[in-house]
Amino acid sequence: MPLSHLLTHGGLQVRLENALSFAEEQVRQLIETYPDFYPMYTDKGRWKHNGEAWTNWCEGFLPGMLWILHQLTGRRYWRDKAEHYSLLLEHRKSDRKVHDLGFTFTSSYGRWYDLTHRPDLREVLIEAGETLALRFQQKGKYLCSFVAPESLFIDIMMNVGIIFWAAEKTGNAALHDLAATHCETTQKYLVHEDGSTVHEGLFNPDTGAFLKESTHQGYRPDSCWSRGLCWALYGFGTAYQFTRNRSFLKTAERCADYYLQHVPSNRVPYWDFQVPEGPALIWDSSAGAIAASGLWNLSALTLSSTKAQLYCESAFQIINTLASGDFLAQGKGDQQGVLLHGVYHFHKKLGVDESVMWGEYFFMEALQKTLNALR
Repeated sequence: MPLSHLLTHGGLQVRLENALSFAEEQVRQLIETYPDFYPMYTDKGRWKHNGEAWTNWCEGFLPGMLWILHQLTGRRYWRDKAEHYSLLLEHRKSDRKVHDLGFTFTSSYGRWYDLTHRPDLREVLIEAGETLALRFQQKGKYLCSFVAPESLFIDIMMNVGIIFWAAEKTGNAALHDLAATHCETTQKYLVHEDGSTVHEGLFNPDTGAFLKESTHQGYRPDSCWSRGLCWALYGFGTAYQFTRNRSFLKTAERCADYYLQHVPSNRVPYWDFQVPEGPALIWDSSAGAIAASGLWNLSALTLSSTKAQLYCESAFQIINTLASGDFLAQGKGDQQGVLLHGVYHFHKKLGVDESVMWGEYFFMEALQKTLNALR
């Protein structure tokens, strides 16, 4: 259905309001069935299971969803739960084992702070940003992934924002420069000229020299893993917001343009842009949700009115698809998630064609941005 028809007849808003009501039902059932549990991905549609985690990076998404539900509905129930689930994460502010403290705290404490500006919340966020900055490798000029000091992940572009935030709040120019340098290194080695991205770059830990492209979750070391591309699309836009460095904006736009030029007609990608026809050709709705939210951001950041319109319309189209019967879990038996057809780790067979928590969160974030534009 054309976007103009959806907007003119209110069809999109009706669909999204329905998705919001369904998300409320599913999230309420989740937290009441499994109190104080932070899920990662479903197994046969169920959240709680014994599947491998691989790394500890998803805890911020559930409180983030609770904050979004409070913001969209105004219900005190969601705020109380959001505060509770956020507080349980405070100890992670000093966690040096992961590169995902931005995911953990921006979606939870960051949303809480934006509503209240409480000094104690500010301090938690600052400490989390400063802890993440300790991963910086001086020789290679990047924040290393949880895998090893010689490993740089494209995912870290979604986490570096908390370092920029901490630098801004404390006036720490060195911290700001560290974050910007990480973005420049990622830009140089993980983003191709055509806007496609690779998952991982490997460096010589003794000299800092770049060695080769690699992957853990993409189809090939040199292929464009769709979620990684969307991390870059969104993350370089955030880097531009904090730095006003035009090259970061241009990189975000190159990634967005690659996405829009290569994604299927429904605007939702398969889990890697180079996956061939066959049984491995599986959607990743979580990448589509990240893209929708990131495109909303870029529509406001871009200096081109033509691109602003394209990104805005594309975000509407993606969220319309994700809220449809093809991807929404509504009416699909006993599925416990909100959004179907996500992929966590294809090669490890973790969360393949399942609901995944980052997909849930970024779908809700894109839903919030779209409903705010329509209401």
